[in-house]
Amino acid sequence: MSSKADVEHRGGGLLQRVLCMQGGDDDVSYAKNSEAPASAISLCKPLLSAAIQSMKIFQRKQVDVIRIADLGCATGYNTLATVDMIVDNLRQKYLNYEDGQLQQLGVYHEPEFEAFFSDLPSNDFNSLFRMFSYSNTRPYYAAGVPGSFYRRLFPKRKLHVAVSLSALHWLSQIPDAVLDRRSAAWNKGRAWIDGAKKEVVEAYAKQSEEDLEDFLRCRKEEIVEGGMLFMLMGGRPGSQGPENQLGDADSRAKHPFTISMDQAWQDLIDEGLIDEEMRDGFNIPAYMRSREEVERAISRCGGFEIQRMEYTRIMEYSEEKQKEWLRDPASYGRAKANLVRATLRPIAEAYLGPYLSDQLFNRFQIRGLFPKATTYHKQNRINSHEKTISLILFPA
Repeated sequence: MSSKADVEHRGGGLLQRVLCMQGGDDDVSYAKNSEAPASAISLCKPLLSAAIQSMKIFQRKQVDVIRIADLGCATGYNTLATVDMIVDNLRQKYLNYEDGQLQQLGVYHEPEFEAFFSDLPSNDFNSLFRMFSYSNTRPYYAAGVPGSFYRRLFPKRKLHVAVSLSALHWLSQIPDAVLDRRSAAWNKGRAWIDGAKKEVVEAYAKQSEEDLEDFLRCRKEEIVEGGMLFMLMGGRPGSQGPENQLGDADSRAKHPFTISMDQAWQDLIDEGLIDEEMRDGFNIPAYMRSREEVERAISRCGGFEIQRMEYTRIMEYSEEKQKEWLRDPASYGRAKANLVRATLRPIAEAYLGPYLSDQLFNRFQIRGLFPKATTYHKQNRINSHEKTISLILFPA
């Protein structure tokens, strides 16, 4: 179990040492529990492909190497499939030119491609790069870049395409005020901020604002003229204030960070496994931004123009998965518990230790397994919607 001194410092560097998606490839790994991000990425691929075709990457100069970065890559199929798609689109853009057009542009040979997979040092890069052994024909050179995307990761004017997919809702730290027991922003009785009191929500909103502006300033330095930044992040409707992170009661009931999570923590207290102070010191470092908040950060940062921005509601799971849960409602609880383990297990284990973190997720599975799964089964409403904001930025 973490010491209370660790709890007080979890807002800064300690969080960055433990925050990551669960590595490996077993049933509770992120690689096996990332269907919702995969759905979001799949829906935004036409937007990304169209943006690549409108890039002015071959204008008036030879480009020997095109460099791509996935920022917050995690591990699993999603990041590799996205980079493959980007490279394919860039190669096709080159091949669509006639030889005479290329010579007029000063381009005389096909460029090579280099892809950077970047995430916090705690990320399971080993599992990610083992996936390269499944194919010997990847059309790019690859490298890992450990570090926070809220800081500079590359030299100036290094990247042609930078993407961040389902990662920017994770904050750089838990706000200091939220970790201060003497503060009005002490988040008593909750693991997250949806429905929290005003002071907690304001602290998270301020941290989110600072983080997004830091992210944009860094990318402004790193992306070349004619390059592109694509961002896909968890979002919320503009009509909802930041205290209403999920937008509607149905999403709140099904989201893994809310009701079942708080109930699981309360179970540990009721059973005498932890005290309330230990529960209150754990906070999930995530924030769903509105379009207005994103636009405000871009305006303050400067240096980018928005080519397109979309707010989308997506189905989290496939029709096949929904049918499976309707046949076997108990499997719904297991699936939600595995999703929570895949996203929160590293930070929960660092905070509680292995035994108590396992007890927490076991209680979460029980809470999700019986009352909610059977209710959804009867109402045929197992699935839920995830809200995302996707946008294309070009250097101004």
